[in-house]
Amino acid sequence: MSRDIDAAIFTVGTGPRHVIALHGWFGHARGWGAFTDALDGERFTYAFIDYRGYGSRKAVRGEFSMREIARDVLACADALGWQRFALLGHSMGGKGMQAVAALAPARVAAMVGVTPVPPTAVPFDEASRSLFERASGDAEARFGIIDYSTGNRLSRHWVEKMVRESERHADAEAFAAYFRAWADTDHSAQLAGTRIPTLLLVGEHDPSLTAEVMKQTYGALFLELAIEAIGNAGHYPMDETPVDLATRVERFLGGIPLAGMGEGPRG
Repeated sequence: MSRDIDAAIFTVGTGPRHVIALHGWFGHARGWGAFTDALDGERFTYAFIDYRGYGSRKAVRGEFSMREIARDVLACADALGWQRFALLGHSMGGKGMQAVAALAPARVAAMVGVTPVPPTAVPFDEASRSLFERASGDAEARFGIIDYSTGNRLSRHWVEKMVRESERHADAEAFAAYFRAWADTDHSAQLAGTRIPTLLLVGEHDPSLTAEVMKQTYGALFLELAIEAIGNAGHYPMDETPVDLATRVERFLGGIPLAGMGEGPRG
């Protein structure tokens, strides 16, 4: 496990504030776009991890569940020598972030969700559910999901590139299983009354994961919650507005007491 986890970790920075980043359904550890170039590596160390079935771990088998992601995140933290850390989760990574908080809340200093999936099961209508279920083997379904979630306003070339990258970096079986995991898992009972400081960032052009949805779902469970909307962004602020996203993430996490986010280098 240790060798597998070590291979899965891509780090940015060497700062004393430790952050583990969890990618989305269409992403992978090295798929955060220009966002990583805007991060402050003197103040923060970011560890970007691939889930089983993605990126450097594409051939790694597993149950492809949120709880498995949580266990692997904790193994990542152990490999880095981080007892406490903050979490950054995009989309499906937001659900994984919740799973870590439910499994080991004392180790999580703060959380930032970027257009995150809610803690509850996602109430799809039949047509939408069918579209998402087809996406593991259907490039047009992937295109439709990405295009819709960014407000049908971005170039076809960019959306097609996102589709190709997701097909290249994710095992199709794992991709299909993770859809069921993030769509159907309900963490609400485990997270009720959570006091972990949490920031949720939504894109103004994301039609589904809106600020109101965040208030109705996370807002009913999290006691220390802030919600911000990012202008000129849809579901992928790391690609659409990377500097704005990095600024908001680090402004929030920079306010967390340093001792709570782990001090010292990788060890």
